[in-house]
Amino acid sequence: MSYLSIRGLHKQYGATPIFSDINCEIAQGEFVTLLGPSGCGKSTLLRCIAGLTEVNGGQILLEGDDLVPLAPQKRGIGMVFQSYALFPNMTVQQNVAFGLRMQKVATADSMRRVSEALDMVELGSFADRYPHQLSGGQCQRVALARSLVTRPRLLLLDEPLSALDARIRKHLREQIRSIQQELGLTTIFVTHDQEEALVMSDRIVLMNAGRIVQSGDAETLYTAPVDAFAAGFIGNYNLLDADSASQLLLRTINSRVAIRPEAIEIGEQGTIEGHIRSHSLLGNVIRYRVEARGVELLVDVLNRSEADLHSAGKAIALTIDASAIREVA
Repeated sequence: MSYLSIRGLHKQYGATPIFSDINCEIAQGEFVTLLGPSGCGKSTLLRCIAGLTEVNGGQILLEGDDLVPLAPQKRGIGMVFQSYALFPNMTVQQNVAFGLRMQKVATADSMRRVSEALDMVELGSFADRYPHQLSGGQCQRVALARSLVTRPRLLLLDEPLSALDARIRKHLREQIRSIQQELGLTTIFVTHDQEEALVMSDRIVLMNAGRIVQSGDAETLYTAPVDAFAAGFIGNYNLLDADSASQLLLRTINSRVAIRPEAIEIGEQGTIEGHIRSHSLLGNVIRYRVEARGVELLVDVLNRSEADLHSAGKAIALTIDASAIREVA
């Protein structure tokens, strides 16, 4: 039996459906990311699991218990929001202890658990500070500690990193993943950032327009997208219509084709002649925009030296890994 089982879940606002017939199984201790564009229903789904938004049909089973009839505080779920939602008039220690106070946990036990939670997020020396004395990343770690201290059955994270700068985001996502693995805590993480999903998740549930498009580990979603939306959202696939694909590959193609940019090699010799149109330096990767047989392609190569920076207009030859050419719906 799955630890968390979502069965036939339906939600609509008035006559507007948000999602319908959502089915998902999550194992105990699994880190699952709900990934998708804004408005696809992922945050609404998370709020339905938490009990903050009512559902119009279906079941949410946690360890066999149907959560739908239960109030949020009866579900045993911890939730971290993008906006931190800290009490500005309370210290860090008081904010973290708030949930324990609601549970009427004894003072001595509460203080011990708060101290452990703050140490876990590396804020043990910040207990007496107020939220306005903290950075955004520190506030988000307080919010995380506040959720962890109650020992939830399930942890929900609703885009908790989206308001932070890149350096802090990277550090905090590593910290969240490390804590989650240490505790073996079943976690659902919502993001629209594909990089976060790829590096953090045991499994990714890709959503679009209120439905689950594909579910699998990072490698599966990246290398084997099930349709054009999945290919366009995960990575930077070259998506070609049937005519363009047939023109490039010199054979009849009857559907759209997805080709990963790193699966195309640039060299002096190759099976397809083309020329460089432009290039962009992306850290350790150079992304070329090339034209071959009248078709424009993105090609990614490792940045080894300035010698690899081919100038615009330079004639080149391409070799495409046949195993990386995927026909998609």
